[in-house]
Amino acid sequence: MFYKNKVLFTFLLTIVSFVAYSQANVFKVILDAGHGGHDAGAHYYGHVEKNIALAITLKVGEILERNPEIKVIYTRKTDVFVTLKDRANIANKAKASLFVCIHCNANKNPGASGTETYVMGMSRTGMNFEVSKTENSVIFLEDNYKQTYKGFDPNNVETLIGLKLMQENNLANSISFASRIQDNFINEKLDSRGVKQEPLWVLDASVMPGVLIETGFVSNPTEGNDLDSEEGQNARARAIANAIVSYKTEYFGNGNSEIILKPARDTASQAKTKLVIDNSAIKNADKNKGSDGIFYKVQLSASAKKVELSPKNFKGLKNISIESDNKIYKYIYGGTSSYDEAKKDLGVAKSKGYDSAYLIAFRNGEKISVQEALNN
Repeated sequence: MFYKNKVLFTFLLTIVSFVAYSQANVFKVILDAGHGGHDAGAHYYGHVEKNIALAITLKVGEILERNPEIKVIYTRKTDVFVTLKDRANIANKAKASLFVCIHCNANKNPGASGTETYVMGMSRTGMNFEVSKTENSVIFLEDNYKQTYKGFDPNNVETLIGLKLMQENNLANSISFASRIQDNFINEKLDSRGVKQEPLWVLDASVMPGVLIETGFVSNPTEGNDLDSEEGQNARARAIANAIVSYKTEYFGNGNSEIILKPARDTASQAKTKLVIDNSAIKNADKNKGSDGIFYKVQLSASAKKVELSPKNFKGLKNISIESDNKIYKYIYGGTSSYDEAKKDLGVAKSKGYDSAYLIAFRNGEKISVQEALNN
């Protein structure tokens, strides 16, 4: 009897341990549909932001829920109002790995169009005060907002600049994730306005990497129609879901069941990413490329603006290259087959002020994930 009880106890302990291990290794992503309830967000020509944001969010969740290694947590699944504080609290209590806010954009100029993804940022340079003010202004719709947010004023630029970044590593990971989203939008034939940094309360209050995605302009008649269409919402959902899976694969391992959905829009005629490198970068890459064809570089920044690859434009850094796809230029530094040397290059870039720089990897000229390069 003692032996049987011992065996049973051992069996039960094994099951409990396995369940605990499985739960601990589940990648948790927060999907946060912007606005809701009495907060409609932007609305033009019958296109209402809260409804579109929710529709895209639910489609992203539907894709991700096919993967048992990803746990999807929603801040809202219906047309209800959720405070910014509660959105952040949901993410923090869940100890989530990633926080994804989904919104629509608007502008007085009906010609404005395109997608953009925001990460938490503190720099006054190039700050889009109107975006920061708009996305933070929902605070005024909450009860006791003065007590809840302790004097935070979305209309005061000095208050926005004063927001504290939670972790520098979160910012680097957020930018890496945001770049994947914008790349995927381009693959889906959607206009991209790039990755941007703004002081947004909900991103500051959540303690994991996170982004706020503007999926397009409801104030643009054509883009508004696309945002409100099944096809347009599916395209955006695919782009976001694939970026989440890609991010999970690189930073948390790929497990057994990844879900990558290919774009449905004119896939055959997609323009492939072209790598444009100056002469010094070519020589350096050929010299340092490993026998397996793998080498690492440092991505400094991404911008819609193309600048001359001169050290004076990159704080004295040499060996700069460009990875260009449609309207986005990604400025890349260094090139070595050694991961340790690449990390040193990353340290150099950060010491020059490129705080959001991060490592990327290539195999025989084709971009791959850093995780895949390390596992090669």
